[in-house]
Amino acid sequence: MALSKIDPTSLSSWASLDKKFKAECDNHISSFFEESDRLEKFTISWKDFYVDFSKNRLSSSTLKLLIDLSNETNLKNNIEKYFDGSTINETEKRSVLHTALRSSEIKNPDLKQEVDDALEKITNISDQINSGIKLGFTGKKITDIVNIGIGGSHLGPEMVTEALSFYSLGINPHFVSNIDPDFTSKLLEKLNPETTVFIIVSKTFTTIETLENAKKIRRWFVENANEESIKDHFIAVSNNTEAPKKFGISSDNVLSIPEWVGGRFSLWGSVGLIISIIIGSKNFKEFLKGAESMDLHFRNSPFEKNIPIILAVISIWYNNFFKCETEAVLPYNQFLGKLPDYLQQASMESNGKSIDRGGNKVNYETGSIIWGSTGTNAQHAFFQLMHQGTKIIPSDFIAFKKSLYGDSKQHDILISNFLAQTNALMMGKNSTGSEIHKNIEGNKPSNSIVINKLTPSSLGALISMYENKIFTIGSVLNIYSYDQWGVELGKSIARDISNGKQDNLDKSTIKISEILKS
Repeated sequence: MALSKIDPTSLSSWASLDKKFKAECDNHISSFFEESDRLEKFTISWKDFYVDFSKNRLSSSTLKLLIDLSNETNLKNNIEKYFDGSTINETEKRSVLHTALRSSEIKNPDLKQEVDDALEKITNISDQINSGIKLGFTGKKITDIVNIGIGGSHLGPEMVTEALSFYSLGINPHFVSNIDPDFTSKLLEKLNPETTVFIIVSKTFTTIETLENAKKIRRWFVENANEESIKDHFIAVSNNTEAPKKFGISSDNVLSIPEWVGGRFSLWGSVGLIISIIIGSKNFKEFLKGAESMDLHFRNSPFEKNIPIILAVISIWYNNFFKCETEAVLPYNQFLGKLPDYLQQASMESNGKSIDRGGNKVNYETGSIIWGSTGTNAQHAFFQLMHQGTKIIPSDFIAFKKSLYGDSKQHDILISNFLAQTNALMMGKNSTGSEIHKNIEGNKPSNSIVINKLTPSSLGALISMYENKIFTIGSVLNIYSYDQWGVELGKSIARDISNGKQDNLDKSTIKISEILKS
């Protein structure tokens, strides 16, 4: 069965929220702390997560209405359809089961076998490379892994390998995505073909950027090694079994991507092979377990104490009633520097839609613009606008209680900045007269996500938290989160241009094309 098709603006809770907004929109966040149980109602403790959403421009009664909106849109039933394999990606006639890749409780025996087989293959390849059983064509140990992909085949694995670099077993990861020949050429200068393995990630094995980069790297490998060794040094992650074979890749080195896994949510399976190689299969499995634990929390916890749901409805509140167009993700950990980029794709490709599940053009806001950077770097860049600018930018601040390397003194300074910023955004500073330019109004909202330590398990849970938030927003707002027809249009036109077709091009694009090719 498909997801419910309910226009959220037709519901009584939406009308009540509109009234609430008009009544409370000018209230200062600090005034809501007059509620004696504010912290109890607006914080969630779960495993090693502590989520504080008290610094938001909404009262307890508003939060209740947002929960009511979730219930009125049948969110609970939709969550079950999300996990049970129902065809919720109706426009592509697919299930959405990336959560199964990290589940230990799969009831469907065929699905369980497929997931188990994929994980076993990931584990075997990872263990063979890290143990030295799998060697290069001259008998040398593998030192470098190059992941060749784009979009979901690139952003997720790159983000996770960087985030968990503390847990690296010593092999160097590299990523090629953009079809930029200069970047690829520069990377190849650093690599030794005797000790490098290449992973080509493309569901169809036809993605133009990925295939052109792979062909360039293949030519380099043959020139500096030999064609016969391609079968040992190249791995394909694809559903196309014939194309990798023609490329020269051994069938033993081809891993599949299930049809029911979308690219931007695929890092939990074969697409995450490079993650497993870099941090080891044991840590990779802990990463999956952490994500599964958040899935279970999302599936089973009451909405009032459900982290992904709370974060989702707060996002809907700001996007639709305050008309906040953007959300900032601000991790106070340099290893998480690529998390905002990853969430850009995961969220904006999912919920950047203007047609609802009933085929109607929406008359409300759907996806938010996601951006951000790491603290404290961001404080010296765009925080000025957040503090004193005219825009309201709801923000997620992410911090870890413990330093990985045990440097408590410097970590304390980092955490001091984390705490200071959320306080300053809320409270501001009153200045008048000749110092009016120093006035900071405050009343800027934020969520604080505090995690004990950056581990494979906690990172898995954090990513799963955001994935389930994305699903919740799409579910409540009555849109399809798991197709990407806008992306497909761009790809289609690019293929036409590459093939010399100009039939459907505007005059401006034709002229620019002529200039670029002259």
